[in-house]
Amino acid sequence: MSELEFQGRTALVTGGAKGIGRACCQRLASAGAKVAVNYQFSENAAREVVKQIEAGGGQAIACRADVSSPEDVSALVGQVQEELGPVDLLVNNAGVFDFLAHDQTSLDVWQRTLDVNLTACYLTSWAVKEGMIQRGFGRIVNISSIAALAARPMSIAYAVSKAGVVALTKSLATAIAEHNVRVNAVAPGLIDTEIIADVESNVLDALIESTPMKRIGQATEIAEMVLFLLSERSSFMTGQTLVASGGRVTLP
Repeated sequence: MSELEFQGRTALVTGGAKGIGRACCQRLASAGAKVAVNYQFSENAAREVVKQIEAGGGQAIACRADVSSPEDVSALVGQVQEELGPVDLLVNNAGVFDFLAHDQTSLDVWQRTLDVNLTACYLTSWAVKEGMIQRGFGRIVNISSIAALAARPMSIAYAVSKAGVVALTKSLATAIAEHNVRVNAVAPGLIDTEIIADVESNVLDALIESTPMKRIGQATEIAEMVLFLLSERSSFMTGQTLVASGGRVTLP
């Protein structure tokens, strides 16, 4: 494997300003990719990621878009193509999470969660897949969650949206595999990002205790899995979901 295995490739990372998305942007840039850092609200954080990449000799741009909006996604992909080139590598990472009981899960919460976590994956994937098919090359990685694989009574909408991401990954991968376009997913467990900042310490401690490895995962660890799935080291893999949960959830 070359250290610059993605040299000449263009990567788009949705929700790339923070957490797992930020780690993916930085890791892709270190491997030679030109990186589009998508954000919706975190402009300063996105521009900081771009500065860090440029300081390391890489090429990156910050792109504002609401990836649950068809119009925004169309404009986003157009901007990336114009400034960096056609998207070869797509990481669907943007997401929202609410820790709510069933009687607090309103239709608005449900719709927003599915729009951002699932429909956005559809919109961005559909916006780039035809170009990938025409060029005979494309790699897509969707960020799901272990919530897709186990009951989550306090985050029902989130769990449903992430289960949908797994199903989308399988079905789209099968549909376009013959064109050398691979689609895979990662299902992280508890990861040390901004999302857990408001989690009460006793809840966090209980989650760590229920994790066989007895620790929280790091965004950089998920980024390494994403890089593997985008690379030729996973050349015979498509439609798969890799679980990274410290053993908290395992597949049969």
